Amino acid sequence: MSSDVAISVRNLTKTYRLFAHPGDRIKQAMTFGLRKYHKEFTALKDVSFDIRKGETVGIIGRNGSGKSTLLQLICGILKPTSGSVQMNGRVSALLELGAGFNPEFTGRENVYFQGALMGFTHSQMDDRFDEIAAFADIDEFIDQPVRTYSSGMFVRLAFSVAVSVDPDILIVDEALSVGDALFQSKCFHKFHEFKAQGVTILFVTHSLDLVAEHCERGLLLDRGKLRNAGDAKGSIDAYRRLMSAPRCTDMREGDEHECNAKSASTWLGMFLLNPDEVRYGTRATSIIEAGLFTGEGDPTQLLQHGEECTIKVRVQCGRDSAHPFVSFVIKDIKGGVLCGTTTRMEDVDLTELSPGQVIEVSFRQIMLFNPGHYLLSVGTQETRRDGQIVAHDHRTDYLGFEVVGKSRYGLFAAPIDVSWQCES
Repeated sequence: MSSDVAISVRNLTKTYRLFAHPGDRIKQAMTFGLRKYHKEFTALKDVSFDIRKGETVGIIGRNGSGKSTLLQLICGILKPTSGSVQMNGRVSALLELGAGFNPEFTGRENVYFQGALMGFTHSQMDDRFDEIAAFADIDEFIDQPVRTYSSGMFVRLAFSVAVSVDPDILIVDEALSVGDALFQSKCFHKFHEFKAQGVTILFVTHSLDLVAEHCERGLLLDRGKLRNAGDAKGSIDAYRRLMSAPRCTDMREGDEHECNAKSASTWLGMFLLNPDEVRYGTRATSIIEAGLFTGEGDPTQLLQHGEECTIKVRVQCGRDSAHPFVSFVIKDIKGGVLCGTTTRMEDVDLTELSPGQVIEVSFRQIMLFNPGHYLLSVGTQETRRDGQIVAHDHRTDYLGFEVVGKSRYGLFAAPIDVSWQCES
């Protein structure tokens, strides 16, 4: 291992045994491994990379891609199935909320407890305590049991301890997403201090903006494999291409090209749909599928703020003829309705559909929402002669998508032209 390398990962693989029932573990043990009662799931597959001293590296990828597993293997919390990890320097890690804290201890007691685990004496932690307490800024709660803490207080204290032990390598999972905006700003100011001091920083995030702003390099994981380990921009671009590509949930190893070919002529497999969508209606017309597409017509669930996009909905008429109108609604992740429209509101009159007929409706717009996660709902309905609206097929929270880009105040950011002049 070179002296200028902080973390060296070689052929790292982690496979879990999944048992359908707890008793199956005993059955397998009694057969001395001659009979299998489990399935194997490989969370990480043959991953190799080096991180040099002083680099700040962001790990990105879909949920379930192996990001947190990788960090736990690097920190030694998990034992790899095969492969190796070498570290060069003192490591401080914040992997999950409250990890390593005793809930019955006070915040003060946990500070000293964590310091002892890192090899610091009581007097050394005395010298650091005031700085830790000031950074955490939880006031009198520092002397209360941590089981009484909110999630925000947890992460404040945990991060304060992690950055106070003079690490050579700082490893952070997504715990920072719990803190408020001011605390996150304080954390990233600390990151800048560490970078100036030559500390190596490795962190997991879903925010591509954080990777672009703070990282020299990015690691893109997908299905447990390392797909890109280049500079930050290259990894972000690769992630966007990945999110825009067709996706097969039953794809076998090495079948990526075949999956793309099979999905090229249909939307099936192109989107990661919400399994918990709410669907109701008479089905006089049915929504076969819906999706979100870039201005170039590529399917995506990751949009850049300010880019053109199109919501497409494919509708099929049932046994009887119908004269429906089609709608969409975009909500935030808390369920608040942000925008939406219908073909009728936009003065688009759909022809009366014959039984079995299929139409495709497109809503083209500029994505003006600020960076964040959103939910798309689609529907078809009809207005009866008495004026009552009848739902044919409403698919609520059909799919989620993310908007990235530079953030402004509020929910959305309209195009703004700023000018100034000097008055005499």
